[in-house]
Amino acid sequence: MSVAAEIDALETRSLAAIADLSSEADLERLRVEVLGRKGALTAILRGLKDAPPAERPAIGERANTAKRAIEDGLERALGELRARHAAERLAAERVDVTVPARGWPPGHRHPLRTATEDAVDIFERMGFEVWDGPEIEDDEHNFEALNFPPDHPARDMQDTFLLPDGKLLRTHCTPSQIHVMRTRKPPLAIITPGTTYRRDVHDMTHAPMFHQIDCFLVDEAVSFAEMKGLLTEFLTAFFGDVPVRFRASFFPFVEPGAEVDIGCAVCRGSDPACRVCKGAGWLEILGAGMIHPNVLRAVGYDPEAVSGFAFGVGLERLAMLRHAIDDIRLLTENDLRFLRQF
Repeated sequence: MSVAAEIDALETRSLAAIADLSSEADLERLRVEVLGRKGALTAILRGLKDAPPAERPAIGERANTAKRAIEDGLERALGELRARHAAERLAAERVDVTVPARGWPPGHRHPLRTATEDAVDIFERMGFEVWDGPEIEDDEHNFEALNFPPDHPARDMQDTFLLPDGKLLRTHCTPSQIHVMRTRKPPLAIITPGTTYRRDVHDMTHAPMFHQIDCFLVDEAVSFAEMKGLLTEFLTAFFGDVPVRFRASFFPFVEPGAEVDIGCAVCRGSDPACRVCKGAGWLEILGAGMIHPNVLRAVGYDPEAVSGFAFGVGLERLAMLRHAIDDIRLLTENDLRFLRQF
């Protein structure tokens, strides 16, 4: 059989086979078997070298014609197959508008929203004013005026989202202190709840976007003891009767600084295998301290005349500790099976 005759026979067989196929997988398999690099048409064309030179152009043209015919047949069959499947799916999914609708349960507040509103309510009852700061900041407000020199290693603790114009997404709500104190004079008692951003890996305890509430008070002769009393009162009002302890710590914008812990609300310190406190019996909840004199000077205050304290707490952390949630991702995955528990 000549090469041209083989091509004719292959085209006839292929078009007949296409008409009998009923799945996309079968059509793709036929395409590979006939038109692929190792397909039947390629194998036939390998015999072109044995044909007389004068006949080769005609055979090549016939091979191209057969290839186009088979491709067109495959494309038509695929389109018809998909249209048929779509019609079948629409028929199966048709909605009977006469069927009574199913009732939807009423919604409720998200546990993170509840924690935020409860924390704000406690501070407002203590006499604090709510202030809303910008989420896009500059280096001056986010770092420099808060006693973070350009080469300060503490900047590495807050891996920052930098914007093309030199701005950045705030890494904490503390820049609100600078905005407020540069426009107002003491006495001041301000809280700033809001969204913050850091280039953290999204895991059980970290997220690239999270929420904080920053609190600061400035007046004459404000003491560390007043801050301890206020924080103990806040944590007791939020969590109930829990033990509170203060540990010395460092933050560039306060001096002295402290970490504040509460007793584990899950195991009460009695379970060495507790997943929440890891058996320590205590949970770190926030950082606090007396506002650094350099911060007061940066806003035009005299640190010899006024003093103040400041602290910030993660709102996700408040919600997680209140409800014994051990994975921060649960708060943003919107799994109704989880959210309906609250």
